[in-house]
Amino acid sequence: MLRTMITATNTLNQLQQQIDTISNNLANSNTTGYKAKEATFSELLYQQYNNEKLDKADRQSPAGIRYGVGAKLGQIQTNYAQGNVQMTDRDLDLAFTKEKQYFNILMPNGENGTKLVYSRQGNFYVSPVENGQVMLVNADGYAVADSSGSAIFFPSEFQNFGLTEDGILGVNYPNGETLSIELGITELQKPQAMEHISDTYIGIPEDLTQFEGQVLIDLQGAARSEIGIKNGALEQSNVDLSKEMTELITAQRSYQFQSRAITLADQMLGLINGIR
Repeated sequence: MLRTMITATNTLNQLQQQIDTISNNLANSNTTGYKAKEATFSELLYQQYNNEKLDKADRQSPAGIRYGVGAKLGQIQTNYAQGNVQMTDRDLDLAFTKEKQYFNILMPNGENGTKLVYSRQGNFYVSPVENGQVMLVNADGYAVADSSGSAIFFPSEFQNFGLTEDGILGVNYPNGETLSIELGITELQKPQAMEHISDTYIGIPEDLTQFEGQVLIDLQGAARSEIGIKNGALEQSNVDLSKEMTELITAQRSYQFQSRAITLADQMLGLINGIR
């Protein structure tokens, strides 16, 4: 009975992580640029009991008894499929039309420090700074980086914005002048190697920084022709609500089954201990 309780407890802990993953997907179903996470399970080790000498029945399955100890969460993968593009007709709303391409964002990291992270959340704004200039930021107030990895500043008397197909942001002024800014855009080569930081932000794990060139490519020069980007639109989350709800119901039923197994094992132990 103790073994039954241990097996069920092992699986319960892993099912809770799956439910947390599904809940996070549902909570971010309306988050711009969010990519759904998918949990996959794998079995833990089996113990083999060989009793084929006493078992004379004809069977197609292997002889003996295989006793498992539960399941574990094998991997939580990110679904990088393209989300629906919704038109907003706003100059600073930008949406990628190709998968695995990300904006470069400078996230605060400690006192006066920043960390380069990547996001597909393209609803940008301008934030006033010193000397009559403004800085291009995202919805969280983090600085948007240009192709050299620096924050983007420009004079505040702008009129409107434009965008070319290769990711060049044009800042138009009333006097007819246009300031061209090359947005920092990166394409992931090994997306599953990236580290989830928070919300829609991902980054390179510290132990993979020396292999950065194999994990991602900064789209610069002639490579910018590969960029797929659209102005006046936002990419919606790629969360499939019907799929998530189906998986949530399945996970909850499995959770209830494991809980019931623990209850039954506890009752059996009570009966055994009560025997006089």
